[in-house]
Amino acid sequence: MIWDMRLFAPSLFCFQLLALIHFSLGQTDGRDVLVANISAPKGSQAVLRCHSQRMVWTQDRLKDRQRVAHWDLLRSGPEHAMERVVDMFSAGDQRIYNDYNQGRIGMPKTAFIDGNFSLVIKDVVMSDKGMYSCNLHHHYCHLYESIKVQLNVTKSARKERKFWDGQKAVFVVLVGKTVVLPCVNRRPIWTEGNSQEDQQQVVHWDRQPPGVRHDRADRLIDLYASGERRHYGPLFVQRKMNISATAFSQGDFSLIISEIQPLDQGLYSCHLHHHYCGLHERRIFQLTVTPPIPEESTDEPQYLPSEDQNTNMVEVPPHVINVILPDQRNHFLQQLGYILATLLLLALSILGIILLTRRRKRRGQEFDPRKVESQTLPTVKYVSQASCVKKECVPEMKLRNQEESKLDYKNNLLKEAEMSKPCPAKAVDLDRDIEKPSWK
Repeated sequence: MIWDMRLFAPSLFCFQLLALIHFSLGQTDGRDVLVANISAPKGSQAVLRCHSQRMVWTQDRLKDRQRVAHWDLLRSGPEHAMERVVDMFSAGDQRIYNDYNQGRIGMPKTAFIDGNFSLVIKDVVMSDKGMYSCNLHHHYCHLYESIKVQLNVTKSARKERKFWDGQKAVFVVLVGKTVVLPCVNRRPIWTEGNSQEDQQQVVHWDRQPPGVRHDRADRLIDLYASGERRHYGPLFVQRKMNISATAFSQGDFSLIISEIQPLDQGLYSCHLHHHYCGLHERRIFQLTVTPPIPEESTDEPQYLPSEDQNTNMVEVPPHVINVILPDQRNHFLQQLGYILATLLLLALSILGIILLTRRRKRRGQEFDPRKVESQTLPTVKYVSQASCVKKECVPEMKLRNQEESKLDYKNNLLKEAEMSKPCPAKAVDLDRDIEKPSWK
């Protein structure tokens, strides 16, 4: 069966639309949630590992020089050469790469204050034509943004205009004029310095006992990039749960729990916040306490160090299963989006199959050989002088049969007469003895 793709085009479009809506609902808060199930025996030590290299704190000793903006030009010639036009650091220093552009091309000196990174080109010439790209780099936060602008140069004042081609802005500029290629980004991360960057990075751990809602979880510890540490809860909890002092220098914010007891099991969450860079992550761990491992019996024979069977044994760490799950606030909407998209796709597929089946049946009925009407054969009439094929006329064939029967009867009488010749004197009137058959 050949499927008609025109029937499935609406269903495919609806499915993509639902998937897009579902994706936008699932990405509202932009946080990563990592769930790990960990089992540890009673009395042992558990380590809830929480790593993030993006949270490693390196103080900006160059006074925010890790932010840079630069303009590049891709010429529209056959070689498609790319060249750097100008770059600018957050400290205000600009560097122009072509001596011809000195004093003719530049960026505002207050770019990293007001967020205006536009490129100003004075006395436009034909060689300025090409694709310009404004690139913003934040090496400290590992961010990168880019904007493209197309510049065309004309000699006719009537052709000068500005428009959007669907992907980028296009400027058609008259030769000799001044043009400003726009590039504006006023987000605080590009316009503010790192004056209090050590206070804008914080990691904290929460504990949610079984049966307790996540909004009522207990805060265990806070750790700032400046070294400040805050503990919460009873003193014995503070002593058995801690984070390494070198957490921000190595990116290891794991929680160490010593002498685990059944009361320690529950849901632990590691929250990573970098307010300056806009980084917010959360890692969740489900801790389960198992019965303690029984001690080995002392009655067994002791082995020498070279003969000890446990010498070469490798300690197997507890099994950890990492599963990425959505945030609980959007979990219901995500599941509902999956169900609606699946049901709609199934319904449209069934509808398409039914329509195609009916269409094929109609074509089959139109060309059914059993329903083709047989052509009427032409009637042939045999016309003679005194007869016709129709019933109303006297058939000529019947007259011929009468004559033949008379001849046969006469022949039979002649044969009998020849056989009885002793009576020659007696003449036989054949015509008289023959009885004429009666025809109705």
